[in-house]
Amino acid sequence: MKYKLQKQYRLPEFDYSGDGEYFVTICTKNHIKYFGRIEYEKMVLSDIGKIVEKIWNEIPVKFENIELDAHQIMPDHFHGIICIKPRRHLIHQMLEDNSSAHKE
Repeated sequence: MKYKLQKQYRLPEFDYSGDGEYFVTICTKNHIKYFGRIEYEKMVLSDIGKIVEKIWNEIPVKFENIELDAHQIMPDHFHGIICIKPRRHLIHQMLEDNSSAHKE
């Protein structure tokens, strides 16, 4: 399989798995307008576009350390800002809970 050579927008040596805010763009293959259409300057979602919206909104339900910011679904692509928060490990939560119990 050959991959199209494109400009890379990633910073070399940056760990993208860490905490932070990330701007994400996802494009459809061949720019096919699967997600809907623009009518009177407003985006009208197709059934597939509605699925994209639903899945985007479910991300924080499935991942406790994720928050979502602005997003926009376009006919052939999607933009969103995803915020990865530091994970609270179980041991830290237990220590915090134990500490607050002794203060009462």
